[in-house]
Amino acid sequence: MTDQNTRLGIWMMVLTTFIFAVQDGISRHLAGEYNVFMVVMIRYWFFAAFVMTVAARRAGGLMAAAATAQPLMQGFRALLLVAEICVMIYGFTLLGLVESHAVFAAYPLLIAALSGPVLGESVGWRRWVAIGVGFVGVVIILEPGFGVFQPAAIIPFIAALMFALYGLLTRFVAKLDDAATSFFWTGTVGSVAMTAVGAWFWEPMTGPDWVWMGALCITGAAGHYTLIKCYEVAEASAVQPFAYLQLVFASTIGILVFSETIRLNVALGAALIVGAGLFTLWRQRRAG
Repeated sequence: MTDQNTRLGIWMMVLTTFIFAVQDGISRHLAGEYNVFMVVMIRYWFFAAFVMTVAARRAGGLMAAAATAQPLMQGFRALLLVAEICVMIYGFTLLGLVESHAVFAAYPLLIAALSGPVLGESVGWRRWVAIGVGFVGVVIILEPGFGVFQPAAIIPFIAALMFALYGLLTRFVAKLDDAATSFFWTGTVGSVAMTAVGAWFWEPMTGPDWVWMGALCITGAAGHYTLIKCYEVAEASAVQPFAYLQLVFASTIGILVFSETIRLNVALGAALIVGAGLFTLWRQRRAG
């Protein structure tokens, strides 16, 4: 991998995190006005169309993309991701972007912690210490025992746990399926599942909000496209630390657009989580 490709990959990751942060801001707005299931359903319709278009242009077309020896695992992955998206967006409506993303930033630590029991990977004592420090950061954000803890504060942590498990299962299915197959199953199965649920919660939308919905769909497809291109030109270990910029971008949108604030405990906890996550990624890269 050349330095030029690595630099390009880093910039692609920065662009990806910005696009996803904008997507989260739009999701927060729409989910505050309409049912979460309906919002995610429409988003997934566009996502499925995007996935199928990409698959159709590859060698073998849709049939090749759909071919898998592990359909149950691929289907479960897709259902887990779409459920995580619903949980996270619901968290936006209750906690806002700042606090939701501050807690969600713990997902790389959860991946490291679960990689042993799920994938049988070895996790050294240094990474276990980093994981512990990260979870201290989560506790600082949640503030249990200080009279201000709300059950809703655990929602983004549940989303982070679901996303971590999704990431581990994605690595597991990659032993037999390529990325195109996993991408295809993620979009199509998720779309079918959300249609089965979201159709029962349909609400009429205003003209301006249909524009926002269109923007949500476009940012979703654009973010996945730039992420794919990012991993095509650079190693994942080189660009993954920059994924934490989504916390920065999303928090900025939360403050400027939704008038959210950053409490001291949230800033401190987020700093511990991000620091521990970066250390974990560094140790994983060094071990690799």
